[in-house]
Amino acid sequence: MELSLENRDGLLLQTIWDRIRQQNLLRTPLFPSLFSLTVYLSCCLPYICLDVLSFRFDVIRRFKIQPQSKVTWAMAWGCLLKILHTHAFVIFPITILHWHWTPVVLPIEAPELRSVLGGVLACLLLFDLQYFVWHLLHHKVPWLYHSFHKAHHRHTATFSLTAEHANVWETLSLSFFAAVNPALLGCHPLTKMLFFILNIWLSVESHSGYDFPWSPNRLVPFGLYGGAQHHDLHHLKSRVNYAPYFTHWDRLFGTLCREQ
Repeated sequence: MELSLENRDGLLLQTIWDRIRQQNLLRTPLFPSLFSLTVYLSCCLPYICLDVLSFRFDVIRRFKIQPQSKVTWAMAWGCLLKILHTHAFVIFPITILHWHWTPVVLPIEAPELRSVLGGVLACLLLFDLQYFVWHLLHHKVPWLYHSFHKAHHRHTATFSLTAEHANVWETLSLSFFAAVNPALLGCHPLTKMLFFILNIWLSVESHSGYDFPWSPNRLVPFGLYGGAQHHDLHHLKSRVNYAPYFTHWDRLFGTLCREQ
């Protein structure tokens, strides 16, 4: 008897989860920092390659949102060193403390596919709201902007590595939102990992400086998702497009901008 689609999905998720649970690294304090940094740099790498090639090939440059902008090695290294410093001296010590106080619990059973999809979407929407409020406040209150958020606006033409080029307070507060949401929503560890991967990739994509025919903003209908075009305008104009991914909060508060 053939397995139903739901059962096949369940077996696939269980197989994936069983293999993940077998990795001893998950139970060490190294995992959260290594996981986030590895995912982030892996997401950045394709765009870094495109940045290197964009001024040699018109076929690539024509997809750049600001085609006149050029990513130099000095700019890339500056961002990378700041990111590595933050992970080594801020994020890693915090994850050690969290690991010491909170035991790692890995349930035997994998979540259902509907639970995974619903949980990831709920975490993403909640993070989008939190980021919007945080971001709006850090632009409307001059002290917050100059003390904490200005560092992220160093580049008016974004590129992938600028996604985490930020003040320590900004990195920690936004990382806190991303970490606490799965716990608030009671998500399975696998759902939590998939949310982290998607959240990091969307953040890198929105800072990439490229708008391809297959970019998320072109695939999600009705202009519900902003993506790289949306966030590039924020860095260019500063007072518009505060939400990181979706457009509904900017529509509601009158801060949505679609044209340069």
